[in-house]
Formats: sequence, C-alpha cells, structure tokens
Amino acid sequence: MTTTKDLTQSGPTIFFIFGGTGDLTSRKLIPALYNLFLEGWMPENFQIVAMGRTQFTDEKFRGELLTDVNKFSRSGEAKQWDSFSQHIHFHVSDVQDPKTYKEMYERVQSFAQVAGTEPNVIFYLAVAPRFFATIAENLAAYKLTANPTKSRIVFEKPFGHDLESAKELNKLLSGIFTEKQIYRIDHYLGKETVQNILAFRFANSILEPIWNRNYIEHVQISVTEQLGVGDRGGYYDDSGALRDMVQNHILQLLCLVAMEAPVNFGADDVRNRKVDVLNSMRKFSPEDVQKNAVRGQYSKGWMQGQEVPGYREEKGVKKESNTETFAAIKFFIDNWRWHGVPFYLRTGKRMHQSSSVITIQFKDVPHQIFPTGSSEGWQQNKLIISIQPEMSIRLKMQAKRPGLDMILNPVDMIFDYKGTYTTETPEAYETLLLDTMLGDQTHFMRGDQVEAAWELLMPIINAWATKKSTSFPNYSADSWGPESADALLARDGFHWFTLPQTSKPKH
Repeated sequence: MTTTKDLTQSGPTIFFIFGGTGDLTSRKLIPALYNLFLEGWMPENFQIVAMGRTQFTDEKFRGELLTDVNKFSRSGEAKQWDSFSQHIHFHVSDVQDPKTYKEMYERVQSFAQVAGTEPNVIFYLAVAPRFFATIAENLAAYKLTANPTKSRIVFEKPFGHDLESAKELNKLLSGIFTEKQIYRIDHYLGKETVQNILAFRFANSILEPIWNRNYIEHVQISVTEQLGVGDRGGYYDDSGALRDMVQNHILQLLCLVAMEAPVNFGADDVRNRKVDVLNSMRKFSPEDVQKNAVRGQYSKGWMQGQEVPGYREEKGVKKESNTETFAAIKFFIDNWRWHGVPFYLRTGKRMHQSSSVITIQFKDVPHQIFPTGSSEGWQQNKLIISIQPEMSIRLKMQAKRPGLDMILNPVDMIFDYKGTYTTETPEAYETLLLDTMLGDQTHFMRGDQVEAAWELLMPIINAWATKKSTSFPNYSADSWGPESADALLARDGFHWFTLPQTSKPKH
C-alpha cells in the first residue's frame, strides 16, 4: 500500500456493476462513486456500467439514481450530477446469457480505443452468491479477465455459506483469477474508526508495551442493532447472526485489535498478520460450545414507542425458526501476546442500542493506596473505540475531583472526530472502491483468511444447527439480549460495557 493514495495509479477505468438495479447500487455504490468524483478521486476517463434485466435507457436509469444520491450521499444534494451522470450507462443484460459477456467485451474494446490505452476493468458482483460462479466463469470464457494487472473482481459477502462452500468457491476462483485480482469486500474495514485502529496501535510507542496479557484483562467487541430483519427475513433465516456478522465483520475487528505489527503497511503483510490471529484462536470442542457460546432470538416488543413483531413473525421467516438473531461468544487466542486473555464478542438485532464498540479493559492497579471513601466511583482503565454511532477513541482514567478532599472520579481522555476535524469522513464504500481502483488489497479479505474464519466458527454453527433451541424466543425487543449472555461474562467477574446513548443511532 502506498503511504498516500495516488490517483495517477488508477488510469482509465471501466466499472461494471452486476445487480445494477439493486439497493446496494443505488444506496451505497453510486453515492460513493459520486462523492469520489466530487473530491477529485475518480480517474479523468471512466465509465460506470450498471448491469440488469430491466429495460432502462441511460437517461431513465440516471434519473432513477438521482433520487437516492440526493438522499444517501454525504455531500447532500447532487449539484454536479449532470457532469458525473454522463459517465453512467445501463446495460440490459442477463448473467446467464453468453450474449451479455460478448457485449461487455465489445464495450471494453470500444472504451480502450477512445482512451488510447488498455483500461482497468472492475467487475462488482452486487448479486446473490448463487450467481458468483456463473459470472466468474463467463468473464473468463470471454477473455474479460485475461490481463491480471488490469482486471479485478469484487465480491460482496457472504463469501460461502460454510467452510466447505467457501473452499469450493475459492478453488473455482483460483482457477480463473490470481489472488491479486480478487477483492472480497467487507464494508466494516472501510470505516474510518476501524482503519484508525492500525494507526492508533502502531504509530504510538506508548501503547505497544502494554498491549498484551500482562496489562490487558479482557477485550469486548459489541456490534448491536435496533433494527430487526425487516425485508431480509428470507435471507436471514438461512444465515443467522454467526454467518451474517461474526464470521466477517466482528472477527475482522478482533484481528485488528489482536494482530502483531506487520513489517510494513503492504497488503500481504497486513493480511498475513490477520491470518496469524485466526490460526492462533482456540478451536471449540462440543463442551466449549455449550459453555462459551450463547445464542438468542428476539420476541415482539416495543421500540421507540412502536410495537414490533418477534423474529418468527417477520416476513419470510419460518414459524418455528431455529435461527439465532443474537450471538455472544468467548474466544481465546493461544499465542505469546494474548494467552489467557478472554475476547468477548456480541452481536444482535432488536437490541436496546445501535452501536459498534470495542472495549479494552486493563488490569487494576496492583495496590490501592487511597482510602476506601475516596474512590467510590473507581473504575479500571478502559480504552474504548467507538465505531458508531459516534466515532471516537477514549481512554477512561482516574483523576482527583477539584476540592480540598482527595476524591477520585473516572474521567475520559477523548479523540473525537467531530471535535478534532472539520472535514466530513468518507463513507466506508468510498474508501474501498478507491482502493479497488488503485489495486490496493489491504482492507480486503484474502482467501485463506475467509477459510480460517469459517473453520473457527463451524463447530458452533454445526452444534446450533443440529440441536434446536427450546428457549427461543429468549429476549425481548429493546433489551440487551438473553440473560445467559450476561452470565457468560459474570462467571468471569465482568459485565458488558455500553456507551451512554447521547446521539441518534445510524442505521
């Protein structure tokens, strides 16, 4: 990875989006590309080609996109839309029709002729995973990926449904592409605060000496949502919290917290260190699953003054569904740095608060010198990395309260993005799409990393699939999950940490 992103590296680029009429395209991809355009990050010569079966003309499709860009772009109203939209085209297509790929090849050749050079060609698969293999094989058959230095293919999650399917997909893709062409996207890795974890850890010498089992008591990673499954019931009921959140987003956060320092900031070296973490994590026995993994499913209740249905009443969900909407797991990393330090992961839907927070709790002082009455509010030091709804990094410490008495109070030392910077932070997809154009894979998952994450979770997935829960639903909407999740930490003398809800959650 270059130390600063260099626009000249990308060159003329043609960007094909399979699933061009889907929500991801209109709500995330096009607004992200538009923001990159506004800030001068797009190549001088580029095309965005949305692929879909709807009979759209270019003009009709551009008009459809404008509504969502006005609504979802962080830049607000699309004042330069006319200039940007001239680069957008709609290609009426069918991913299973060979004619589609022949026409794509002809479009690339025409674009190359106008550009005067071979362009970068990016294929973004914003489609259901069942189409991944078909698209990949046809792209290869029509020589659209022949130059590995110029062509890239981007896959949205989920990448596989389990370990076996992930291996099969990796094997298929490795026969068509080089690993440097494959971009397995996880939008969490594009979030500004997530990227700052590496900077915070490895650019500050004061942290490294205490970033280990000698000083850290435990780590919590909590990603909770107020929303239910909504219109995604059919998909979610075949997935669940483990597949939807833990296997990708949350394990990625764990890797960033626990990884060793890379030799340099190159993509391969950073990703090597992440894979090391996954390979060091203690594998689950059936007894471990029962002891250290908790599942839950939400019931109906009230959220912000409105009654909401239980999971089994959601559209597309089976009436006796065994799918978990909540998961809490205790992991251990068996290496020199982290041996014996528990990592607690939690995620759930219809929770009391929407937030993504990493909490590193340090061990208590070895000897308490202050009188008991002076430290009634005593708290152990914590480093709290808030990804959303607020973006901040805060260190909780003890300090003397003003006055004649020696009274100690917890205080926060805070790095807050809004308070420190006046510029808006880019959306996650802006960062990742720019990296794709520049050929930078640092923030993308590698094949062996995907497989290692699946391998770690398969004992839990299999155990929960084969044994139906008799307690579902076991937590109500607007709660913090099942009581057994609290017990998971309470057995070790800890409790889940939550940030005070001072701002409106982002969904």
